[in-house]
Amino acid sequence: MTQTKIEVGEQAPSFTLPDENEQPISIDDLRGKWVVLYFYPKDNTPGCTTEACEFTDNLAQFEQLDAVVMGCSPDNADRHRKFIAKHQLKITLLSDTDHEIMERYGAWGEKNMYGKITEGVIRSTVLIDPAGKVAHHWRRVRAAGHADSVRKKLAALR
Repeated sequence: MTQTKIEVGEQAPSFTLPDENEQPISIDDLRGKWVVLYFYPKDNTPGCTTEACEFTDNLAQFEQLDAVVMGCSPDNADRHRKFIAKHQLKITLLSDTDHEIMERYGAWGEKNMYGKITEGVIRSTVLIDPAGKVAHHWRRVRAAGHADSVRKKLAALR
């Protein structure tokens, strides 16, 4: 499978996905705001928990920058609700159970884990500007400290 490339300046791929409450969230409805869309492999795993908690801890700063933060994984809404409750998360979590949107955003593909090639979620983040264009793309990220890097990039681009 070839991985989709997301390019800065392109229109972000349109989508509608269910959130943790099974309510549809459409990227098109968020025009006029900055959107931080981060992709992560699985709820309640160490790296994913670190990343979600850091985005939650920085949420007020993102909101001051007129940004919405959304995480996206293949987990279903029920798993997302449990993850949110366990860690008191304040961010929106989207379910892409068939990984169709992740594929369109270059967040699904081959990964090398400890020398073994597997296919799955590539931890990555796309920053979308108020016009719906890709402002920045982190293709592969480390969870710890990533939210702060995104916040700094957003502040610099505004």
